Amino acid sequence: MLGTDSEVVMGFYAERIVPRIVDLACGARTARPLRRRVCAGLAGEVVEIGFGSGHNVPFYPPGVTGVAAIEPSDLGWRLAADRVRASRVPVRRAGPDGRSLPFEDGTFDAALSTWTLCTIPDPLAALREVRRVLRPGGGLHFVEHGLAPEGDPRVRRAQRRIEPLHRRLCGGCHLTRPTVDLLTAAGFTVTELDVFYQEGAPRPFVAESLGVALSPGPGG
Repeated sequence: MLGTDSEVVMGFYAERIVPRIVDLACGARTARPLRRRVCAGLAGEVVEIGFGSGHNVPFYPPGVTGVAAIEPSDLGWRLAADRVRASRVPVRRAGPDGRSLPFEDGTFDAALSTWTLCTIPDPLAALREVRRVLRPGGGLHFVEHGLAPEGDPRVRRAQRRIEPLHRRLCGGCHLTRPTVDLLTAAGFTVTELDVFYQEGAPRPFVAESLGVALSPGPGG
């Protein structure tokens, strides 16, 4: 059965336009210091969920020996091609869905997520999968935008008003997901955390959480 015209248009927009918007937005110069910060300390084999078009690749530190990239968008992966080719770290596309990772328990030394949890349909399921494939004590390095701090109710109200339209225009991107609550609900222990507003954009869009969350292991 053929889809409706609106379904066809939305499918084209999601598959062909949104990845290019994300590539441009995530390539902003203001994001680079945050990418450098969040990648610092990564070592060994790393799984990166929401790899996108590879803007983290230049910031992988020397201790990283390989990266398994989880990315649903074929176009996003093609846009990453030059960065992947130039990487001194081997990068392979290892799967399309963060909610179902094709790895054994305890496969990775570390994980990386940058501005990803806002769009994953079930972020809690994805985080539980990341925790499963991390070795005990492995760290998830993250920087995510989400729900503004409790002390900013006006920003939170604005986020809730804007979110429905924002989700339609930006590939399902939520503005109100509580990053730290999701991490702890998935069984992680947040050991490093910086909460702030990124400069250069209105506050409802840039309430950031940056840090490291440790996995106690599948049975922890």
